[in-house]
Parts: sequence; C-alpha cells; structure tokens
Amino acid sequence: MNLPLQPPASAYFITDDKPPVVSRTLSIVVDNEPGVLARVIGLFSGRGYNIESLTVSETDHNKHLSRITVVTRGAPGVIEQVKSQLDRIVPVHRVVDLTKTATGQGEDGPIERELALVKVAGAGDDRVEALRLADVFRAKVVDSTTDHFVFEITGKTSKIEKFIQIMAPLGLVEVCRTGVAAMSRGKDPIIEA
Repeated sequence: MNLPLQPPASAYFITDDKPPVVSRTLSIVVDNEPGVLARVIGLFSGRGYNIESLTVSETDHNKHLSRITVVTRGAPGVIEQVKSQLDRIVPVHRVVDLTKTATGQGEDGPIERELALVKVAGAGDDRVEALRLADVFRAKVVDSTTDHFVFEITGKTSKIEKFIQIMAPLGLVEVCRTGVAAMSRGKDPIIEA
C-alpha cells in the first residue's frame, strides 16, 4: 500500500504571515552636534530599513537643537523598536511618530510638504505645454533661457511625483528634491520650551 508522504509534524505553528508594511514619518529632536545624524541613521540601516526621505535642520539656534524628519517603511513593531532605541541615545530629546499621532487624532496624517526644483528643456509646443502645466500645479519659474526652464514646486510628495511624471515626456532633464518636512497638527509643540 502506497501512502502519500506527509510533511514532518512540528510542535510549532509555521506560517508565512508577514506583518504589514506601513509608512511612518518620525520627527526626532536632537542636540545640534557632530555625529548625531550618523548615530540616528545607523539604527535604521542596522535593521535593514530604507529611509525614503530625510531632512535635518537646526530649529532652535539658542538651544542648539535640530529636528531630523525621517520617512521610512517597515513593520509597525520594528518601527516601535527603532523609536524606543532612538529615545535612549543621549543627544536625542524626543522622538515622535507623526503618522501615529495624527491617526490617533482622527487625521489622515501629519502636515507634510516637500520642495523640488525641476529642470525641463524643450522648444515649441512642448515648451508652451510645460509652462501651462506648471501654472496648473502652481510651480514657479525660477530660471529660464530660450531652451530650458527650472521650476520650483512645493506641496505633498504625491503632488511632486505627479508633476515630475507629467514633465517627463516634455523634456525633463533633472530633479532636485528637499525631502519631507513634517509637523503635527494642533497648537502643542513637539518639544516644550
């Protein structure tokens, strides 16, 4: 009698379930000193997570504080681990998950904006069409010659992406983006004075 082969029995439940991947915007207030950015970013790379957007700027000159805004994707549990480890780094004053905070307040997300410079080269009808579309997207012309334009556009990342896609067939040459700057809604600051 030939019985079909059965997989070996296991005392453990083996599943292929993977945690959902979410996009999170984190705001990290740190002392403005050398090496802090490398330590903060090292926590993400150590876990194998890509940083989709990164902006850093001094926000309080008198207190020597900077804000690091990071947009990343990953499993919620691992992002929570990264947040708690970031909180333990000495020059870090506060870590806020802006996405989670906004969701808890019933909002779609934090206030997020990005700036991009988009260079488009073209002539004739493509040139006229690029100007018309830039006006629709409220992009400003910051440089122009007879053969190219440089547009400045500010808005949500999705708006910037759409503008770049539309400019591609019209002679897109180069794009430079700042990364996401984000802030929570409401009157309360991220760090108390």
